[in-house]
Amino acid sequence: MGVMLTPILKREQTSLRALKGTSFAIDASIEIHQFLALVRKRDGSLFTDSQGRVTSHLIGLLTRTSRLIADFGMKPVFVFDGKPNPLKRRTIEMRREARKKTEAEYIDAVSERDYVKAWSKAVMTGRVTGSVLDDSKRLLTLMGIPWLEALEDAEAQASYMAARGDVWAVGSKDYDCLLYGAPILARYLTLTGREWLPTQRRSRPLIPELIKLSENLTLLGITREQLVDLAILVGTDFNQGVKGIGPKKALKLVHDHGSIEQMPEEIRSKLPEDLNSVRQVFLKPRVLEKYLLKRSPPDRHELVKFLSEERGFNKERVERLTKRLTSNSEKTDAGLETWLN
Repeated sequence: MGVMLTPILKREQTSLRALKGTSFAIDASIEIHQFLALVRKRDGSLFTDSQGRVTSHLIGLLTRTSRLIADFGMKPVFVFDGKPNPLKRRTIEMRREARKKTEAEYIDAVSERDYVKAWSKAVMTGRVTGSVLDDSKRLLTLMGIPWLEALEDAEAQASYMAARGDVWAVGSKDYDCLLYGAPILARYLTLTGREWLPTQRRSRPLIPELIKLSENLTLLGITREQLVDLAILVGTDFNQGVKGIGPKKALKLVHDHGSIEQMPEEIRSKLPEDLNSVRQVFLKPRVLEKYLLKRSPPDRHELVKFLSEERGFNKERVERLTKRLTSNSEKTDAGLETWLN
């Protein structure tokens, strides 16, 4: 979910073509969640193989990532979440409870044959299980795409890699990457160009955008440390914000007082006592300092074996797509359902 900073940030619209040849550290969890949300059948159910194993995430990873590489020459690196920071437990529990409620609403909608409502609920019920993660890592390995597992938050690790210059930008929807120090945040690296809005039962067009940390700090007239304080006031995955304080009001408070410690008691009292612990999550995150980002040619034989023989994907389409990873051959506009036999 991340912190909400949209109203105060300068965002630069771009295109996938303009980003040709660039490298990204991608938050794998967000990508997989998106595939589990949108790569679904008409009734909102996930795609599965003959044994009932979910394949929606594999369809998304295969089609999107291969096209980013083949059509735009991008160099993705996927970063998976490690063990959650203890401060994130409340957020995780809230998400779990919300998902349970939505799952019940989805079942009711299906039983009533209200498939529009069912879809709107289904997109919020995706679970990134251990098997989903294992399959995703296996697919990336066979595609020759580097990935690593963070110590804690994937966004922290991805931001560290970008700050070190090992990748050009972080690919994520969440603004948290800016708090972690990512020089450039690239949002909506999508090929479908649409995002589903569950509560409104509609999708909206999306345009890739870049958000540059240094430029925004200058425009806002604050430091990165103050940006973290601003986010804490609004609320992050690691703390509950102050009711009634949004990004614009938080920015004014930071301008007026400099730091949370200098703000009125009525505001400070509504924030966690371990304020510095929340700050350190962003300013000094636990990250891997040594990692290997080695790309390799896709293993076409094993890809076909995994996706076609084990997961029931159409063999010809898998072979065609794996070929494109290395030869950038013909484009394919196949719909989701045609990926399965």
